[in-house]
Amino acid sequence: MKRICVFCGSNAGHDPRYRADAERLGRLLAGRGIELVYGGGNVGLMGIIADACLGAGGTVIGVIPEALIGKEVAGRVVDHRGLTRLEVVDSMHTRKARMAELADGFIALPGGFGTFEEFCEILTWGQLGFHFKPMGLLNVNGFYDPLLALFERAVAEGFLRQENRAMALAADDIESLLAAMAAYRPEPVSKWLKEAQQL
Repeated sequence: MKRICVFCGSNAGHDPRYRADAERLGRLLAGRGIELVYGGGNVGLMGIIADACLGAGGTVIGVIPEALIGKEVAGRVVDHRGLTRLEVVDSMHTRKARMAELADGFIALPGGFGTFEEFCEILTWGQLGFHFKPMGLLNVNGFYDPLLALFERAVAEGFLRQENRAMALAADDIESLLAAMAAYRPEPVSKWLKEAQQL
């Protein structure tokens, strides 16, 4: 993987472990020569991971909608941190499509609605065969345990194939997650269950 897109919160969260793992991931990507693609902001975990990656000599590409420049302070990022490249796009939809195009894999750190939505959408695109890139949750301090439990519930209730559920990789440490992503080989299965195909 030459580039990894990281979805994460525009807030930093209360637990200092969220900040610590964002910093660790940013430094690790830089150390491995993997470029960081992210939402372009200067706030929360977004700003923390970008700072850490840049500070370790890494390459950081930000993608931000024009409407969010004032809120996520992208201009300040460029002035004070010197992102390798900042792409300003016309909408959130374009932002997500562009980040997906740029990246060879995806990691979600803790975050809120936006982070959940971005990760679940990229999972859906993978499920539908629109891409075959690895997708992982960095499960800092069990943050994503409820979401992972929901995925299992969807399998148990007949809404999700186990093979598709397995596309959502997860680990509580960065090295394990990156190793799982490097080994990822998607299974070419339909998202539709047999019962649904017979209707």
